[in-house]
Amino acid sequence: MRSIISRRARAVLVLTTLVTALSLTLTTTPASAANGSVGVRETVCAESLFVRVTAPHGAWMGTLYKGQTFLVEEAGGNWVYGFAYGHINRRGWVQNGWFC
Repeated sequence: MRSIISRRARAVLVLTTLVTALSLTLTTTPASAANGSVGVRETVCAESLFVRVTAPHGAWMGTLYKGQTFLVEEAGGNWVYGFAYGHINRRGWVQNGWFC
């Protein structure tokens, strides 16, 4: 008995499936950043991360850059409080979820 799908249609289907799988592989990247843990000196994975002085969304005091470190002293939710090392060398708030 002859196949319902022609060879050409089957080839197009296979090619379309492969192209779709390849494009999904190339466009989706695994999560490379994580939340901070209390007591851990975390490394910044973001290109830049603003350090806030008094509270989340508060006044800006400086910027940490990829590879710099931040000691998490309090964590919870979308923001963490701690010590920003490097050129800042002060305590402040940063957005959580941008650590390696």
